[in-house]
Amino acid sequence: MTRHGEQAVNSPVGGLQVFGGSASSALTDKVCQYLNLPRGKASSSHFPDGETLIKLEDDVRGRDCFVIQSTCPPVNDNLMELLIFIDSLRRASAQRITAVIPYYGYARQDRKAEGRTPITAKLVANMIAQAGADRVLAMNLHADQIQGFFDLPVDHLTAAPVLARHCLSRKIPDAVFVSPDVGNLKLGNDFAARLGAELAVIYKRRLSGDKTTAVKLVGDVAGKTAVMFDDMITTAGTVAEAAHLVRAHGARAIYVGATHGLFAGPALQRLREAELAEIVVTDTVPLRPDVAAGLKNLTVLSVAELIGEAIRRIHEHRSVSALFDR
Repeated sequence: MTRHGEQAVNSPVGGLQVFGGSASSALTDKVCQYLNLPRGKASSSHFPDGETLIKLEDDVRGRDCFVIQSTCPPVNDNLMELLIFIDSLRRASAQRITAVIPYYGYARQDRKAEGRTPITAKLVANMIAQAGADRVLAMNLHADQIQGFFDLPVDHLTAAPVLARHCLSRKIPDAVFVSPDVGNLKLGNDFAARLGAELAVIYKRRLSGDKTTAVKLVGDVAGKTAVMFDDMITTAGTVAEAAHLVRAHGARAIYVGATHGLFAGPALQRLREAELAEIVVTDTVPLRPDVAAGLKNLTVLSVAELIGEAIRRIHEHRSVSALFDR
């Protein structure tokens, strides 16, 4: 049963067109299935020199168009495809274009950490706006302030409801939520509240781009089950160090998860050696075959319904923030 004035969850949405890039093809299909909407038709090809060509097969004139594309590895190829997709929609006279970016690449380059370096997260935001996007829908940006890099409306989703429901379904005994770094405290407080668990925090020091060291644990994990979630797992340096630290402090089992599972470099080896009870990620980034084969304790959750409902609400000019309470 729906509230007065709302459509049923699976009812068609008129005037809406949803397209998907090659990095988010499977996720786009799930989103369109949730919306009970046919996927927008477009073809993607490459010229002999590697240039990308996007051709829309549907008429989008006057329509509210959403294009779903994660800028995950290969980052530059997927980012360029997103920009070309947006430009194609703009030149085909779409009424409004929303870039749906489940995973926003270059997000960690959000400040000048040292002299003579770029702020690439801002550069990418400028490129998306210049290509012709009218608004952006993103999920779990590496830093909240990246929303301010856009001179466009940004709806920032969190996968916390999806991940928390999964944890609750596991009925984990004596759970304590461990924030893997101080900068993750906001997410940590949210998860601890959703799970009804205590909160512990790890102070870490980054040694290089792919190596960190966990320095100190604040909180009690002895004899308890540690649950750790982060926005992304890239090289798994943070996760592996945090797992070693909480185990040294007496945690009897460790569950680890993240919104974005990139699994780059030594990630698979580090995760296997960490002896984790379960690793949970979402489908914001497509899973590589070697990851599925290499991590038998990996669970992938879908955020298609969350993104689909956000798209519906944006299209119908309804609140998106209400999704945060789910």
